[in-house]
Amino acid sequence: MLQKTPNILQEIGENLEAFYQENYPNLAPLVKQCFLNTIETTVKQLEDDSYFVITGDIPAMWLRDSSAQLRPYVKYTKQDSYLKEIIKRVILKQAELVCIDPYANAFNQSASGEGHRDETEWNDHVWERKYEVDSLCAPLYLAYRYWKETASTDVFNETFRIMLRKILRVFRVEQDHTKSDYRFQRFHCAETDTLPQDGLGNPVLPTGMTWSGFRPSDDRCIYGYLIPANMMAVMALKYGEEICREVYGDTMLEKECHELSVEIEQGIQSHAIVEHPVYGKIYAYETDGAGHYTMMDDANSPSLLAIPYLEYRTGSDEIYKNTRAFILSEDNPYYYSGTYAKGIGSPHTPEGYVWHIGLIMQALTSNDRDEILSCLDMISKTHAGCNFMHESFDPNQPENYSRSWFAWANTLFAELMEKLMLEGFWDK
Repeated sequence: MLQKTPNILQEIGENLEAFYQENYPNLAPLVKQCFLNTIETTVKQLEDDSYFVITGDIPAMWLRDSSAQLRPYVKYTKQDSYLKEIIKRVILKQAELVCIDPYANAFNQSASGEGHRDETEWNDHVWERKYEVDSLCAPLYLAYRYWKETASTDVFNETFRIMLRKILRVFRVEQDHTKSDYRFQRFHCAETDTLPQDGLGNPVLPTGMTWSGFRPSDDRCIYGYLIPANMMAVMALKYGEEICREVYGDTMLEKECHELSVEIEQGIQSHAIVEHPVYGKIYAYETDGAGHYTMMDDANSPSLLAIPYLEYRTGSDEIYKNTRAFILSEDNPYYYSGTYAKGIGSPHTPEGYVWHIGLIMQALTSNDRDEILSCLDMISKTHAGCNFMHESFDPNQPENYSRSWFAWANTLFAELMEKLMLEGFWDK
């Protein structure tokens, strides 16, 4: 791991701790160490001077997780050149990894051959090759945020442009999955860890959206058009369009990003909205383009709950508000209640278990003071005395939980607490 924590992050962590000792003492012991968890325990400088970010208790770099883990640090890059260099080199590493295999979701720090060995095209750099649309969106989100914060174009080298071309090619191919060579099978495993139909996945019809084999939970999609991931793709392609126009001056690539973003957006509007008898028009979680839908939400982001966080729509959007009401109710099959908490879980973890990421995202996307305070109260009662977030926990017995070292959840919690402090939530 890093020999030194960037000074600005150490300072912010101490400020957060002091602030919450005064304003919310029950969570004060968590905020500094959760804020610093990613930078202190998961970021490693490699021999080639690049930086590699593990998830925590899994020694691999997920494109989605590493982007999410670094997101709260980006705003401080102008104040600390060391931090800026770390994030720059992580973005360059992500571009390098996508160019190795744009269908992979997680990578080794070298061509070690470690990780899962599944029935799919393979490369020794790859830890796991579960194709997830959001894995290709995440580096664009991080790079775009870095660019806007620093005004620096140093991450937009030729490798990054090649990455962007590869992302466009994969998204295009997967608009008609029957033309794709991608297959994935894992044997002697849970049903959610492998794709049916000899690794092809369940049938889908073209919609304009782009197909995903797996959800951000790493569970397989039932129907291949994962709506939150397609929403993320719409935004990532818009970011790519702007980068191509303003940085590369590549009008052809700019046009490709724009056209694909529009097609996916049209697909969402035409195929992802369902009329619910109770909630009205809401977004489905998945569809196959043939009239079948998965009506649920999963705690992992991108999720339907996270739509404002993904910047796809604001929290005041009517369909989002209807969707939010559905997914934060027992009509969502993965919404669970217990003695100490109620919130969104996942088929990825035991039935009835609530996810801290779900509770945090609920608060991050809420404008309701009471709802936010309720989420904070539930978090304060369910970290099992560890002063860190977990993946999931039993809301009746929070000492039963999964993953004691899950940096993404820690980062997201710190992001929430920092947001509430900076926005003056505690002054109201």
